[in-house]
Amino acid sequence: MNRKKSTFAVGIAAAISALAFSLGAPVAQAAHVGAQGTVDCDGWTHANNPDHGIAGCKNNTDHPVTFRAEIVCGLAPDVSGQWVTLAPGEYSESQGVCAIYSSGVGRVGWTIQ
Repeated sequence: MNRKKSTFAVGIAAAISALAFSLGAPVAQAAHVGAQGTVDCDGWTHANNPDHGIAGCKNNTDHPVTFRAEIVCGLAPDVSGQWVTLAPGEYSESQGVCAIYSSGVGRVGWTIQ
C-alpha cells in the first residue's frame, strides 16, 4: 500500500513540475527589421551550467540597436540580462543566471529596443 502511495506522489510531483515549467512567460524571439537589414539573434543554455542562459545578436542594420536576453527559469523567477547596444555590423551577447533553486533554463529569448 505504501509503495502505491509513494508512486502516486512521485507522479503528482512530476505532473506539477511539468505544468509549472510549461507555464513560463512567453519570450519575445522576433528579429527587428531595420532600414537596411535585420538583427539576427539566437539563444542557448551554457554548456557547463544549466542555470545560465545566453542570447547573442548581430546587427545587420544601418543604425545602432539595443537588446537583452530574457531567460525563463523553471521553478524560479525569470531573469533578464544586461542591455547591450550594437553598432551596425557588430555582434555581442547578453546573459543571465537563474536562481540556484530553479530547475534550470527553460527558454532563452531576447528583447530588442
